[in-house]
Amino acid sequence: MLPSAHVPDLTQWRERVLSSILLAVLVLGIVIALPSAVFAVIDGLWPVPIIDAVALGWITFIWRHPSLPYQLRTWSVLLLMYGVGTWFLMMVGPVGMAYLMALPVLAALLLGLRPGVLCLAACAATLFGIGALSGQPLPGFDSPTTRWWAIVTGNVAFVALMLTVSCSVLLRGLENSFAALGTNEARWKHALESAGDGVWDWSVSTGATLLSARFAEMYGYRMDELATRIEQVDHLVHPDDLSQVLHARREHLEQRTATYSNEHRMRCKDGSWKWVLTRGMVIERDAAGQPARMIGTHTDITERKRNEALVWQQANFDALTGLPNRRMLRDRLEQDILMSQRDGNPLALLFIDLDHFKEVNDTLGHDQGDRLLVEAARRIRACVRGADTVARMGGDEFTVVLAGLEHEGRVEQVARDILAAVAEAFPLGDERAFVSASIGITMYPEDATQIEDLLKHADQALYVAKDAGRNRYSRYTPALQEAALLRLRLANDLRGALANGQLHVLYQPIVHLATGQVRKAEALLRWTHPARGNVSPATFIPIAESTGQIGEIGEWVFLQAVEQVRRWREQLHPDFQISVNKSPVQFREAGHDRTAWHDRMKALGLPGDCIAVEITEGLLLDAGHGVAGQLDALRRAGVAISLDDFGIGYSSLSYLQKFDIDVLKIDQSFVRGLSATSKDMALCKAIIAMAHALGMKVVAEGVETEAQRQLLTAAGCDYGQGYLFARPMPAEAFETWRLNAAGVSAG
Repeated sequence: MLPSAHVPDLTQWRERVLSSILLAVLVLGIVIALPSAVFAVIDGLWPVPIIDAVALGWITFIWRHPSLPYQLRTWSVLLLMYGVGTWFLMMVGPVGMAYLMALPVLAALLLGLRPGVLCLAACAATLFGIGALSGQPLPGFDSPTTRWWAIVTGNVAFVALMLTVSCSVLLRGLENSFAALGTNEARWKHALESAGDGVWDWSVSTGATLLSARFAEMYGYRMDELATRIEQVDHLVHPDDLSQVLHARREHLEQRTATYSNEHRMRCKDGSWKWVLTRGMVIERDAAGQPARMIGTHTDITERKRNEALVWQQANFDALTGLPNRRMLRDRLEQDILMSQRDGNPLALLFIDLDHFKEVNDTLGHDQGDRLLVEAARRIRACVRGADTVARMGGDEFTVVLAGLEHEGRVEQVARDILAAVAEAFPLGDERAFVSASIGITMYPEDATQIEDLLKHADQALYVAKDAGRNRYSRYTPALQEAALLRLRLANDLRGALANGQLHVLYQPIVHLATGQVRKAEALLRWTHPARGNVSPATFIPIAESTGQIGEIGEWVFLQAVEQVRRWREQLHPDFQISVNKSPVQFREAGHDRTAWHDRMKALGLPGDCIAVEITEGLLLDAGHGVAGQLDALRRAGVAISLDDFGIGYSSLSYLQKFDIDVLKIDQSFVRGLSATSKDMALCKAIIAMAHALGMKVVAEGVETEAQRQLLTAAGCDYGQGYLFARPMPAEAFETWRLNAAGVSAG
């Protein structure tokens, strides 16, 4: 419990009264005694100054020794007063009655009612005895009798008794008030400490401070180690917080705030810092209205502050890498733009995307993928200055803000450093992973002055870097904005292309090289735009994938191919097969029905092998989206799986075997430069031999010359597809071509 020195009891109050009376008697006694002594000496009354000197000396001694027992000091004063009054009564006359009448009142005031009544009886007896027995004169009486002295003594005693009883009643009320005040103060202090708060009680006028046991416990101190003055308590406040503490306290003391409240750090005995909420208010003011006493509490809010810091950290920083997140990036970017406006130096915004990270993540697992991201973040951070910002936007996307650029050449140097750092191998346990980075760059204020525009421009530049082959950086130009606007318009136009009959399917024959037979074809989607003419699939397919339209379009292509293969199996050959490209996005679509294609073919009376599904190598690594299950469902339905553009992706032999691929299609980039002694020829032979060893057929794409056909046939390639045989064509033209094509057997 907080010790209390501010709620006095009756004993303390009487101590102060006694000290005040002694001081007053000394001052007034000296003032009165000096002229009295002079007159007494003149009149030959030598005992008077002697008695005055003895009395004043005794009072001075008692006043100078407050450590003497209170009862001793008080009774000494009362006896002295009694002696002086008796002497005056005997030597001077009735003037001594004043001393004798005041004596019981003073006794009641300083000692209580019983001592007061006792003194009253003694004084009354003395007054009557000396007055009546010695024949002392009474004013107004020539020869006062014993009867008159009895009457006077009774009246004096009556007045003294009234004063004595009145003092006793008043003192009892005062004692009760002190007790109630002490009880109330103890109650609220106990309530405060029960709440777990440390309590402080500050005497503003003296600077003395009382602190509770809980206050000491909060900071690891013993009670006897606590400071006793406010300055010592302030010394425990964190230096960075002290000025605000003093300001808030001063504002309250000067009545500019209703209460005093502040959050700051306090140093514990072990040197650690603890956050506290201190609250208090002035509860006493002196006669001049100045603050005299202030009380309050310290509440430990360290855990709350820690939680607030954690929430702020989680809201503004990436949990995995510790880098600023998208929200903090925007805040930093705003500050850097303001700084750029002040000093006139440009800033650069870099968007970074890790190429092929998804393959690593799906192959080695998310834990290893996270390790790669952490290391990539460290490498990117090491490529920039401490004042620059590196943020993680999510996934494998990072952003760098280069502020205060003195020359723009530094931007490209940083981009090259990042490309080189990311391209190095990432040790992930027993494995080594390789990724690269694509970077989009935009400049403030050259390219844009608004944050949204800067973000958009950096993203557009990143798109170009990826489209150009990845592992490179691209700088934003107005042409990129035009290209982005074109993609946006095409995306809008594509939404109505299917309904408006602008999409159509062409078919390109797949020729058996050894016999020239044509029993296969690839269905190829084309878009004839009403204003722009033919739009390349390389342009609109990525748009359809990014806008979510590829699912609907892909299903439509499949239905067209199924209807067509049904007719061609009736008209051209009963084993005719059409290959249909299926986008990786279609495999990842939520709610994709694995059996829908099989059900459609079954409804038309067609076997599953009438359709072959062409996929890309990157899809094989996308096991996280249930690709393996979908491929397995197609295989069980009899649908052939064809791996398109083989050789330019990231497949391994284990994937070819794991997913039971039926056909490998050699990318045209290997066919284009074929000659008898070229490396491309060696690669084609190796691919063909490997595929045959795994039980797969091989299709060579991009066959444009007879020489290429002969080399591929000699190497054992099963099928060829390319302009040497025919360009993609409508179904009717395909039927005519198949019947009339020279040099190609329709077998």
